[in-house]
Amino acid sequence: MTHILLGGTGTKQVQIDTSLLNRHGLIAGATGTGKTVSLQVMVEQLSRAGVPVFLPDVKGDLSGLASAGKPHPKVTERLDYIGISEHNFAPLPTVFWDVRGTSGHPLRTTISDIGPLLLSNLLELNETQTGILYACFKEADEQGWLMLDIEDLNAMLAWLGENAAELKTVYGNISSSSIGAIKRRLLILEEQGIADFLGEPALELKDIMAVNDAGEGAVNILHAVTLLRDSPRLYSTILLWLLSELFEELPEVGDPDKPKLVIFLDEAHLLFKTSNKSLTEKIENVVRLIRSKGVGVFFVSQNPLDIPSEVAGQLGLKIQHALRAFTGKDRKALKAVAESFRDNPEFETLTVLPELGTGEALVSCLDKKGRPQPVEKTLICPPISRIGPLTEAERKVELARSAFGEKYDVRINRESAHELLLKRTEQQMAETKAAESAEQRQLERERAAKQESKQRTAAAKPKRRASNRQSVGEALMKSISRAVGSQLGRQIARGILGSIFKR
Repeated sequence: MTHILLGGTGTKQVQIDTSLLNRHGLIAGATGTGKTVSLQVMVEQLSRAGVPVFLPDVKGDLSGLASAGKPHPKVTERLDYIGISEHNFAPLPTVFWDVRGTSGHPLRTTISDIGPLLLSNLLELNETQTGILYACFKEADEQGWLMLDIEDLNAMLAWLGENAAELKTVYGNISSSSIGAIKRRLLILEEQGIADFLGEPALELKDIMAVNDAGEGAVNILHAVTLLRDSPRLYSTILLWLLSELFEELPEVGDPDKPKLVIFLDEAHLLFKTSNKSLTEKIENVVRLIRSKGVGVFFVSQNPLDIPSEVAGQLGLKIQHALRAFTGKDRKALKAVAESFRDNPEFETLTVLPELGTGEALVSCLDKKGRPQPVEKTLICPPISRIGPLTEAERKVELARSAFGEKYDVRINRESAHELLLKRTEQQMAETKAAESAEQRQLERERAAKQESKQRTAAAKPKRRASNRQSVGEALMKSISRAVGSQLGRQIARGILGSIFKR
């Protein structure tokens, strides 16, 4: 059975069996008390034991895990105190991830995988808006439309609005104002990087659970400095999504000799601070049950009381660095933390807790039967990797040699809800245009037929013959013309014409 060496008391070493690390744990303490080094040592020990690790780097100093540490007199002094005879400085097999894809391989998942519960919490939707989001996911499933990215979600929301009258009997009122509110929240989060996180290729869990040829577990580091600063809610959502994916996809393994994966949740208080009641209950349920999947969860926070009691009661390993008590509230918290440990007759926990030096911690482990052992005042082991960040040049070298660049660095866009709805709209427009053209052609044919019918009718009608009969005027003029030829005729004509003109 493999052991994880945490540190020593000066008289003995403090260890924990790897088989107990899926019982979860806690690393806590005030700023500057040594939490980062304790985290680094845990990661190193787990990786050397063949356990893959995933952890966010919220301060930018954990990238040093990819580089070997250097000897130092203080390191030698600590090794002698703990009783470590062999301490070989070495780098760890590290993979860098980054939501924006600048300081690591892009970390992505799809809209469908993140689900409506996490998404509604991320968007801070009210009950009505959350109901519309659930309807959006359900309709996409029933229609067979994939929802992969922000464009797909916006397209589905628009489709719901267009078909609100037909869907009202199924989902109730789907108002345009609620859909508009959801779209506005999406627009805000796009500026904070959610569009980079949602899409394909999505992360495959097997890629963060790799073990190299030397038997070392991969150390997956999520660059989260700007992510935590710009959008703490998105940061916590990403960690909760990863927990949920692990819980839903991994098979049951019972109690293995060592975990299949250990995930560290830095700034853990944000997970619960930004979660609504239903999501908090889900977190508690996942933490309680995920150990049977072979996954260990370690919470990292300044104040251990930030972790809900339902979760804190399931933590098998506690590494508690110094806490400061400046106010009455701080002293109450200090007492509560001290009472959470099993007493050690050699010292008073409440007295020692605020007096711990940098690199010292109160450590509570489980024994082989899973029972908490008395708390130990422990000096944490020195790390074998570098304390501090890599340079940009060193990070680029690590990214260039990574095996995942070809798989994840280039974004892809499969045919999904947005494209299918766009095709449907274009098809409907084409059909409408074709129908209008057919109707126009029919009208033209009808007009042409009517014109042709009129022409045929006109052609078939008989023409009137010209009459040979003279009118009264024509006969009179002819008579006068003949009479002019004679003297009598001329006299008569002059008499008639003269009387006419006189009149």
